Amino acid sequence: MKLKIKKGDTVVVVAGNNKGATGRVLQVHPSTMQVLIEGVNLRKKAVRPSQQHPNGGIISVEAPIHYSNVQLADKKGKPTRVTRERSVVSGKTVVKRIAKTTGEEI
Repeated sequence: MKLKIKKGDTVVVVAGNNKGATGRVLQVHPSTMQVLIEGVNLRKKAVRPSQQHPNGGIISVEAPIHYSNVQLADKKGKPTRVTRERSVVSGKTVVKRIAKTTGEEI
């Protein structure tokens, strides 16, 4: 299934423990239908000493959220559904993502 959310999009969490949180998509995992959102769904992880973490210890790491629990944010920051509009420009097919709430391109 092709996901309508891409890396770099701004999304709103609409279900789960982080409901209402907004963030930028860092990674998309289409095989598991999950997305990784910056600053959302933080989990604690114990790390050994390394060059990146000289003292080791416990750090916060973002965990993936299922695709069904997030929606794209429109220009106003509200969650919206998305439709795709195809058009042919100089011989190439161009796909635009349109927000259902405002009718504007995302």
